[in-house]
Amino acid sequence: MTILFTEPSNDILLILFFLLLVIFLFYIFSYKFIRSVLFLFKPETVHHLLFKFLSFIFILPSQLYFWKYFFTVKNNKLKRNIFGINFDNPVGLAAGFDKDAKIFDDLKSFGFGFVEIGTVTPISQEGNPQPRLFRLKKDKAIINRMGFNNEGVEAIVSRLRRRKSNIIVGGNIGKNKITSNDMAINDYEICFEKLFDYVDYFVVNVSSPNTPGLRELQDKEPLTRLLNRLQKLNNLKLKPKPILLKIAPDLTNTHLDDIIKIIAETSLDGVVATNTTINRDNLLTNKDVIEKIGYGGLSGQPLKDRSNKIISYLSHKSNKSFAIIGVGGINSAQDAIDKLNAGADLIQIYSGFIYEGPSLVKKINKELIKL
Repeated sequence: MTILFTEPSNDILLILFFLLLVIFLFYIFSYKFIRSVLFLFKPETVHHLLFKFLSFIFILPSQLYFWKYFFTVKNNKLKRNIFGINFDNPVGLAAGFDKDAKIFDDLKSFGFGFVEIGTVTPISQEGNPQPRLFRLKKDKAIINRMGFNNEGVEAIVSRLRRRKSNIIVGGNIGKNKITSNDMAINDYEICFEKLFDYVDYFVVNVSSPNTPGLRELQDKEPLTRLLNRLQKLNNLKLKPKPILLKIAPDLTNTHLDDIIKIIAETSLDGVVATNTTINRDNLLTNKDVIEKIGYGGLSGQPLKDRSNKIISYLSHKSNKSFAIIGVGGINSAQDAIDKLNAGADLIQIYSGFIYEGPSLVKKINKELIKL
């Protein structure tokens, strides 16, 4: 009998190497050391390797229990009922990490109470040219100009259909770059209809700075028209789903007052505050480096105070009439508590997950239990 051996592909060898490296570093060193090794590589390269690594290790069910043991915290004090949905805990992963819904089930093992996929557009698009993702290590921040790169709503729905866990999934929806603002409402409608049966809530993204002209949709008239259209479609469903609006941190108080009125007029369930900023003030990173990077949305620690101020303003001015998901600059348990004290009902992390690792979720939840 002849046994045939096939040579393993380079991708498999790369994943195996990455797997062994991360497991070795995980057991021997702190996440800070692991991060210093990973940060030797380009951000987008690490992102893709991480996805392959997670997809590989979570093939075995035993691995799910292994990671859950280290990172998951369960306690009735963590549970929340927000806009009619029961969350195991208030800590979620912001949109932009699992854009194409490839590992949302597996991310539950890191202790997240919910995961937001997307931003999803009707047809696939590559996004902006690389490089388009940059670390500002001194500021614990990230600048990205990804440009809604995603595989399109059909591919994403095909994965959501195979959902294995009970993780709460939000669908962050946007428009394609080639779609004019006059026709943008059609893109949001397509994504809403196709995702409706597979996500638990929706987030309307009109605040990314990386799609030309997108933020113009935050103006009162186009925004009201868009949200009214989505709510009309929503109300035709047997069981309507929560719809939230993701807003920019660069809005003035006058704009925020308009947002509060629009939410009331359209009966929206809440806001996600906030998206990334185009502001570059008070950064520790050298100005020449910032100028060389160029345009893009800044996320991470520098966004913390502005995000908190917006959350507080919306909460007080609206008399807590809608839900708020707070995001921006959460790098510690205290940062999360500050968001909740400002008026957020739930929180999301992204840059903090990159800089502090998955243990950040556990640290936040353990501190929340003490309150």
